[in-house]
Amino acid sequence: MTIFNNITDVPGIKVGHAENHQALTGCTALIIENGAVCGVDVRGSAPGTIGTDGLHPIHSLEEVHGIILSGGSIYGLETASGVVQYLEEQKLGSSFGGLTLPLVAGAIIFDLGIGDGTIRPDKQMGYEAAKNAKRGVFPLGNVGAGCGATIGKVAEFHRAMKGGLGSVSKVFPNGLVVAAIVAVNPVGEVRDPSTGEILAGTRDDNGKIRSSMEWMLENEGIMAPANTNTTIGVVATNAILTKPKATKVAEMAHNGLAKTIYPIHTSRDGDTIFSLATGEMEASADLVGTLAADVMAEAVIEATKAAKGVAGLPAYQDLL
Repeated sequence: MTIFNNITDVPGIKVGHAENHQALTGCTALIIENGAVCGVDVRGSAPGTIGTDGLHPIHSLEEVHGIILSGGSIYGLETASGVVQYLEEQKLGSSFGGLTLPLVAGAIIFDLGIGDGTIRPDKQMGYEAAKNAKRGVFPLGNVGAGCGATIGKVAEFHRAMKGGLGSVSKVFPNGLVVAAIVAVNPVGEVRDPSTGEILAGTRDDNGKIRSSMEWMLENEGIMAPANTNTTIGVVATNAILTKPKATKVAEMAHNGLAKTIYPIHTSRDGDTIFSLATGEMEASADLVGTLAADVMAEAVIEATKAAKGVAGLPAYQDLL
């Protein structure tokens, strides 16, 4: 089996992007061909989501067929309708009386401040992302939901750096696959957990990265407006998990954000992680959750390093 080192290494999952590089916004669709058990965990205080209520462990919804990660803030939730339309056309979903009922969930980031905020991901862009979905290598960085992502806004937007989209997988000899995809758009900085180095974050007047904590102590908190930051992503596995166990994996995957983003889960962020289980082999939720945190952390680093500077905001690559 060819290994792509991204979330499409989980059998049955495809990924597609659509974006507007002039407006600096976009969306990323995950298509789950045979459906998957899905859990979700929302940690940030300023989330924007769709279809998450049904993912609660006590609710009857058992599987989803698509996940959408989008820019555009609240407007970007419209992209979910485009994914639903595509899935219906492909007859991917639950069946009822001859009808196809695709089940789609999603989350958004705020990216209206970097490009043209009057142009946002819509139903058509969601449809295009779903139509573009495939298994294999796909671009990272300034693509899809990462097109307008930014990092390090504790001292307001003009001191930020460019964020992006990242994806990583781990494939084990016994056949277990655990993978992640993430759009990195936090108020905080991104650190390499192995060295403590700040890879991207808030910059001072000379363009040098400065610790978020230093800024916060000097200004008695975060200067960025509320509801303008968020890191959203998906972890996926081919393991057999119940919905409560998939929810636990989503919870544990947030540890990957905590390893790499500082501060994280603030009142200014809406951090949300979905967890997909396609149900091919036995594996404990604790094992999968621990690995999910690892791949999520690696995906955050990948997103940061793949980003390219735009709109006057530098990226990690620009400061090497």
